[in-house]
Amino acid sequence: MALLLRHSRKLRRVHVVLGCERGSVVRHFSSSASSSLVKEDTVSSSNLHAKYAKKVGGSSFSHDRQSGKELQIFKVSLQEARRSSTFTRASKHGMPIAVTGVHSLFSCGQVVSARYFSSGADLPPHQEIGMPSLSPTMTEGNIARWVKKEGDKVSPGEVLCEVETDKATVEMECMEEGYLAKIIHGDGAKEIKVGEIIAITVEEEEDIGKFKDYKAPSSAESAAPAESKPQSEPTEPKEEKEQPKAPEPKATKTEESFLSEDRTFSSPLARKLAEDNNVPLSSIKGTGPDGRILKADIEDYLASVAKGAKKETAGAPGLGYVDLPNTQIRKVTANRLLHSKQTIPHYYLTVDTRVDKLIKLRSELNPLQDTSGGKKISINDLVIKAAALALRKVPECNSSWMNDFIRQYHNVNINVAVQTEHGLFVPVIRDADKKGLATIADEVKQLAQRARDSSLKPEDYEGGTFTVSNLGGPFGIKQFCAIVNPPQSAILAIGSAEKRVVPGADGQIEVASFMSATLSCDHRVIDGAIGAEWMKAFKGYIENPTTMLL
Repeated sequence: MALLLRHSRKLRRVHVVLGCERGSVVRHFSSSASSSLVKEDTVSSSNLHAKYAKKVGGSSFSHDRQSGKELQIFKVSLQEARRSSTFTRASKHGMPIAVTGVHSLFSCGQVVSARYFSSGADLPPHQEIGMPSLSPTMTEGNIARWVKKEGDKVSPGEVLCEVETDKATVEMECMEEGYLAKIIHGDGAKEIKVGEIIAITVEEEEDIGKFKDYKAPSSAESAAPAESKPQSEPTEPKEEKEQPKAPEPKATKTEESFLSEDRTFSSPLARKLAEDNNVPLSSIKGTGPDGRILKADIEDYLASVAKGAKKETAGAPGLGYVDLPNTQIRKVTANRLLHSKQTIPHYYLTVDTRVDKLIKLRSELNPLQDTSGGKKISINDLVIKAAALALRKVPECNSSWMNDFIRQYHNVNINVAVQTEHGLFVPVIRDADKKGLATIADEVKQLAQRARDSSLKPEDYEGGTFTVSNLGGPFGIKQFCAIVNPPQSAILAIGSAEKRVVPGADGQIEVASFMSATLSCDHRVIDGAIGAEWMKAFKGYIENPTTMLL
């Protein structure tokens, strides 16, 4: 109910949603805030229609019987309902606010709040903007930067700030018109929980200054005292019980020392210093008369022990290091990969594919791309196309484990791993099996650039069914095994191409280029034979790339 009546501009349609007896909410901005229900059944419909075209048709004064305060009443027409609602605005002298024309879903004796007011009577109506959930796995986010500043006017669709989620940096748009009164979390704010207030907006520009010293309520702060109380209560008696026990071991130690050292002579000061530093008198040779242990003997012993400790410390050289804070993307990547290795039974299949024909086809297509103004086709683009067609031929690998069943997807959406200075991103090429090489090449380069600029949107990386990771071309890695990206069941790791000497026709020796490809599979979904069948189909497309054009 409070959400429906939260903003004054929404009152124009409130009578359409709510249909009950007319009432009004009175809000006092004086030192003693109070509210009362004012009924108004005496306004005739003819008077209301007469003032239909006017925003403020007139005013009158009435008295509240309970508080005895004077209310100034303004009649404002609601165009959709063709009947007037009455409200009272607050004056500078602490005059109450009254709102009429609000219909209640409940009984006539209940009061419905027409606007959101803070607990402090000195704050005007405002809207609290919380940290949004911009991805299914997002629990907290960071503020990259604020596009709007405090005091700026905002309109629906305008970008308020850039939020760093667990997947990318996303622009947060304004939903309603108003003014940005207060920024709670500024540029670079870290680990803000979803739903936590990050800013305040108001409708009127003159209300901005009233939020200069505003502090948002924190749920963590309110929960802290409640949690500390039960913890502090049991600790107090524990300390009381431990206190009488504390002198007991000291007493026993002194008694034991006197019994064992009854024939060791020492001065009272030396004995006190030894006891304070836990030094056994039996290990010290006294220099006083008749071997008496003096204070100087204890001090010399302590100095020698300290000197030996310094030598040991100096002998172990310290390690220099720097602690680098983890970004939100790094934290989520670490958690997901750890969960994948702990819960998914991986197995790996590796094949070496001859790529001479693939390289030749690429060299024939790129001049055509240059002529048409398109992006150049890379080996990775051809790998994505071959993997997509192999998934269409072996759909069992285009699936996910869902505990009670295996979900097999009709769409072939390929995620492409892109490494950036901000972390690892996996933008998705949707329906890659149905797209041409030129389209795939163009989308991959656009998405990779967005990933480097941290401007990916959720639709750019969500919904993938298979992943391709290539460390061969950019880094020269010969072969590696990738970790399955849940909830997918397989990921393809591509190594670099290298030349090898192979036997040719008629006993001749040839030099050929081979590329290593390793498929990581979830054994719960993909059996070994199914994975091998997919690798066979993939190798066929790579070694005979013209079949991808059919």
